[in-house]
Amino acid sequence: MSAGPALVVVVAVGVLVATGVTLLLERSLSRILLGVILLGNGVNLLILLGGRAGSAPLVGTAPTDRMSDALPQAMVLTAIVITFGLTAFLLAVAYRSWYLSGDDEVQDDLEDRQVVRLAERNEVSAADLGGEGPDGDPEQVDPGPALRRLRRRGDQQPGTGAGG
Repeated sequence: MSAGPALVVVVAVGVLVATGVTLLLERSLSRILLGVILLGNGVNLLILLGGRAGSAPLVGTAPTDRMSDALPQAMVLTAIVITFGLTAFLLAVAYRSWYLSGDDEVQDDLEDRQVVRLAERNEVSAADLGGEGPDGDPEQVDPGPALRRLRRRGDQQPGTGAGG
């Protein structure tokens, strides 16, 4: 019969984590905030499930084999503080976004727009066949801006020994 309450708590963890992850994938900062809170609570419950149940972990109050494990409790307290700090930060960001733009929705950037355009045309953004090495892959290394900056400074090529 002890599996009943544990099963309920495991289902509660699953629901909290699934709902939190779903809300984290939204564009609205208030929904993302709620997702962080639900995900944090679900993970805290999961951590508590990992500990041994028993009496208070105070020396002298009970035999050591019947005491609960204090480590998950300490980890949950730490996670609560971290979740609270992240919640306060996201709340400040959401308020600032609402104050400046009138809503708390995260706007698309240039990459998002490019991905949407390519998806509408059913195209792939770039073919990465691999095997080029780090110097031959344009996605990895672009020395162009650094070379232009050097040339503007003193019209010197890199490696000539002159320049500043």
